[in-house]
Amino acid sequence: MQKGRAVGKSVVLGIESSCDETGAGIVRDGELLAHVVASSMDEHARYGGVVPEIAARAHLHAFRPVVRRALDQAGLRLAQIDAVAVTTGPGLSGALQVGLAGARTLAYSAGVPLYGVHHLAGHVAADTLEHGPLPEPCVVLIVSGGHTSLLLVRDLVREPILHLGDTLDDAAGECFDKVARILGLPYPGGPAIDRAARDGDPRAVTFPRPLTRPGDDPYAFSFSGLKTAAARWVERHRLRGEQLSVADGAAALQEAVADVLTRKALAACRAYDVQTLVVVGGVAANSRVRGLAEERCAAAGVELRVPPMTLCTDNGAMIAAVGDLLLRSGAEPAPLNVSIDPSAPLEYASLTPLPGSPRRAA
Repeated sequence: MQKGRAVGKSVVLGIESSCDETGAGIVRDGELLAHVVASSMDEHARYGGVVPEIAARAHLHAFRPVVRRALDQAGLRLAQIDAVAVTTGPGLSGALQVGLAGARTLAYSAGVPLYGVHHLAGHVAADTLEHGPLPEPCVVLIVSGGHTSLLLVRDLVREPILHLGDTLDDAAGECFDKVARILGLPYPGGPAIDRAARDGDPRAVTFPRPLTRPGDDPYAFSFSGLKTAAARWVERHRLRGEQLSVADGAAALQEAVADVLTRKALAACRAYDVQTLVVVGGVAANSRVRGLAEERCAAAGVELRVPPMTLCTDNGAMIAAVGDLLLRSGAEPAPLNVSIDPSAPLEYASLTPLPGSPRRAA
């Protein structure tokens, strides 16, 4: 044991850099000690979406200050860290490379193990920092700008995550971003849609609920058609010279997305006899998604767990939470030459390797 480390405790530094947030978090035995995020969102706003090269450069500039602030916030030195965990995928290739290079350097300097973490496993584990260990089993709905996934989670450390469904095209957050641009709202679209919807009538526009008809995949999502429907609604008004109610359009769009997400999540809870639904990811911060999830879970007798908004978006704390579970379970660390996987399959989000498979990022 290296000098300065607390006996019987596991202190893990987590690094997240998969998209446009540089995050560093520190977790000790399930307790969140530090949580620092630097976002480059403003640099991408004028382009209406994340530019990979800008994101990678922003991570380079933010990495050291963010890690230093996290250590200061926790009142720790690097020598008191027992392990480093880092997102290895999925995500933007250049952005992931920056985070991994920095995490590898920290682990080597401190002489501690390095754990590669699947980004979605991080989102699942984020809730444990607020509400404690996940119930076994639980259904997890991950909704963000890049992911819309429905998962069945049993033992997060010892059993593979069961992937029930995913988006076939646009993710929910991506749909918000694209429709916001059509409506003339700023980037990022999710918060802008949410704000505009406060003054709108969700029944004023009838938008489709994709993949909710009998015979459709009960757990798959598709938001590309919803985006197109919103674009055609805007186009019809403009061609007729009619005044467009942005508030009504935003409210109706938000209602459609929330309806589909919560309907499918509760269907999974019923099918697998699960009593707990966990909603994570950036879109979990949306007021209507949260509100409708609360209403439907209460009606179904299902417990709803949603992390605080600061833990819903990408952050290093959630990666540290996974690293903490790995370290305490005695999992084998990754080699220092571990590589990124920008399109890491979800089956590698389990914290233990599948039978017969090579060791991958958790």
